Amino acid sequence: MNENVALRSALDKNLKSAVTTAFLMLPESFSEEDLFIEIAGLSYSGDFRMVVGEDKTKVLNIVKPNIAHFRELYGSILQENPQVVYKIQQGRLEIDKSPEGQFTQLMTLPKTLQQQINHVMDPPGKNRDVEETLLQVAHDPDCGEVVRRGLSAIVRPSSMKQSTKGIFTAGMKKTVVYSSLKLHKMWKGWLRKTS
Repeated sequence: MNENVALRSALDKNLKSAVTTAFLMLPESFSEEDLFIEIAGLSYSGDFRMVVGEDKTKVLNIVKPNIAHFRELYGSILQENPQVVYKIQQGRLEIDKSPEGQFTQLMTLPKTLQQQINHVMDPPGKNRDVEETLLQVAHDPDCGEVVRRGLSAIVRPSSMKQSTKGIFTAGMKKTVVYSSLKLHKMWKGWLRKTS
């Protein structure tokens, strides 16, 4: 029973962190779909496979048929968040994009992401503390892009390891066949998008 409580708490914290991270990368006003696309895309930020070999509409294809599930998963978090105005009937949200609002959001991000943002923004030899860096980022008009770069720095090494492991596990021949199928799928997705 205690394990389930701890797991539930960790999952809730993870969902809230995903929402906050997405808020920082979105404009002041946006749709539910925009939010859910941003959330679903978090784990692909910095994944080189999304540049080469993956259907560019993958995240959209995940979100579109599952809007109701996303609402169920994130609805109470959005309704309880004091920094967001959630217009449920219109499917629209407005977030506090003031430096103070963004600083509050940055301070609630997971420590690993805060440290990556600090690493991205802190020039060598300066050694500012994380809070000082986050305050600077909160005032930066490109705050969302800085958060995205920090997130990419976390995802990229993991995706590289996963791909390398896949080559050794599956073997070179299967990897080449799989990769060519993925490239073909990516090409088809690109053609659909441009027509």
